[in-house]
Amino acid sequence: MDEGIGVIAEDDRDRFPILGDEGGKMLRFLREHAHAPLYRNRSGHRLGAEDIRSVKEFMPRAMGDPVEIGRLPDWLSVFLETSHRTVPFYRRYGALPKGLTDWPLIGRSDVAADPALFVRDHVPVARLIHYRTSGTTGHPLSVPSHPRVAACYLAFHLRALKRLGMTLRHGAGQVGVVILGCQKKCFTYVSVTPLQGESGLAKINLHPDDWRHPDDRVKYLEALNAEVVAGDPLSFVELLRLDPNIFPRVIFSTAMALEGGMRKQLEERYQCPVLDFYSLNEAGPVAVYDADLGGHVLLQPRLHVEILGENQQPLSLGQRGEITLTGGFNFCLPLVRYRTGDQASLEWRRGEPVLIGLQGRPPVRFFGSGGHRINNVDVTHVLQSLGLVQFTLHQAEDRSLAFKGVAISGREGEIQAALKGLFGEDQTIHVFPMERFEGKVIQYTSSMKTMD
Repeated sequence: MDEGIGVIAEDDRDRFPILGDEGGKMLRFLREHAHAPLYRNRSGHRLGAEDIRSVKEFMPRAMGDPVEIGRLPDWLSVFLETSHRTVPFYRRYGALPKGLTDWPLIGRSDVAADPALFVRDHVPVARLIHYRTSGTTGHPLSVPSHPRVAACYLAFHLRALKRLGMTLRHGAGQVGVVILGCQKKCFTYVSVTPLQGESGLAKINLHPDDWRHPDDRVKYLEALNAEVVAGDPLSFVELLRLDPNIFPRVIFSTAMALEGGMRKQLEERYQCPVLDFYSLNEAGPVAVYDADLGGHVLLQPRLHVEILGENQQPLSLGQRGEITLTGGFNFCLPLVRYRTGDQASLEWRRGEPVLIGLQGRPPVRFFGSGGHRINNVDVTHVLQSLGLVQFTLHQAEDRSLAFKGVAISGREGEIQAALKGLFGEDQTIHVFPMERFEGKVIQYTSSMKTMD
């Protein structure tokens, strides 16, 4: 083994098929730093030489091709025919539907029921990866994906930066990206980015339980001093509280709605742009917020966006309805009329396609019986082993909890026990069995102030 790489774990050979000297040094630095967290997991890019070539060919088109709205794009008919022919779920429709509006609408529950049915026939099973997500719709979901798909996220991040006249600078010997979480249980790992000179990437949890000493959080963040800091609003609250002396060039907010006040605090503290992405695990980065345009600018040239009304029919530009997606760059999950459950209108502003008034997925922080704060992701983790089909959890102003779930009759006791283990034995919890939910389901809600 190359002397410069040092000792690399045997299972890293699968996670990093191509690992140079700089990449090996970076992995060792991230893992063995004196103030490093207790990394709970291992992950890697899993990219070979052919994968990297494919991603490099993809990036110029993804970054430069125009995004069309108000008409059916030229690529759509071929995409629909190919999807009908190669995707088991769509083959069940029988004959190829004549036009886009003749295709049935699908949603998260369809994918959750059997994700494998959405994978194209030709995709090698051995290369598949999956992302587990709870979202806000109440349907736990495993999203089928591929190492190339994961690597292609970079193209849309670069497209968003290009709008600001920026690009990424980090390369060999530097930490490029730190992804923040702040929850009781969090998937954490280190990796390198071969498309950026094997620069470092670390997914860390700011919850003190993941560190040998609480002060290590600030020291580690300062040692990494990443060019990009990514996270969600809940992790940014903790970042601002810890206040490390770091100098990111840009901050990415993903997964949850970012309020204007939080964006302003981050921009003022770190003196850099804060990019608020509208992103879904099922579709990747869909749009990025532009304050001057008053909405989220679409990012994917091969993702067709429909806005549907209450009668599930397409609306004209400027009319508000449900965001519905067709296309995308994840060839393991080609979407045809996928209902997101999110609301917006769509229009041209200064020559760019913009989602206006996006009502996405708000972050929720609950309070336990002792007054301690609880991230909604922690609720997902404690309930995950119960195999629940669909549920919601609401906290009232008096801190009592109302849990509603489908197909839970007879399981009220174990649900209460799981929640009391997180919230405290004195927590008041009401459990209500439901036959079904109507309309969009917001999984976590609260009547209490959650972001103070």
